[in-house]
Amino acid sequence: MSDTAYDEFTTPIDDRFLEDYTEGASYRFGEESVDAEEIMEFARRYDPQSIHTDVEAAARGPFGGLIASGWQTAALMMRLFADNYLTSVASLASPGIDELRWVRPLRPGDRLTLVCETTGVRPSRSKPDRGVLTTDVTLINQDGDPILTATALNMVARR
Repeated sequence: MSDTAYDEFTTPIDDRFLEDYTEGASYRFGEESVDAEEIMEFARRYDPQSIHTDVEAAARGPFGGLIASGWQTAALMMRLFADNYLTSVASLASPGIDELRWVRPLRPGDRLTLVCETTGVRPSRSKPDRGVLTTDVTLINQDGDPILTATALNMVARR
């Protein structure tokens, strides 16, 4: 993924509406990371499985070490998505995420980048003030390996 040329928005996030998204455009954003303590803290609260909460048990487990909960990985993706791609003034709601996949484990110290490909920009037929934005998202690690993939659907206001 590192050889790909990425697009840039011409409209800032705080003035972005449905018309500012271009089908076929690809973007690359940010960097997030987690350490072992953050992984265990999240898991103790939301996903208390030993592969996420116990370093020694995780070392004996199927992944050979501590890994983040998929839900924490999704939350990190959402942070990058909301901070960089999704409009801060015209996002109305989301009907959901399709095809959410945890492709490989997120490990302590991994540095994450979000790649977004705008795959659909469709004005609503019933509500002309908005439309649906469809985006293929891929969260990659520092080696360019995909960690999470999904298709995000968002309702976005029109100008």
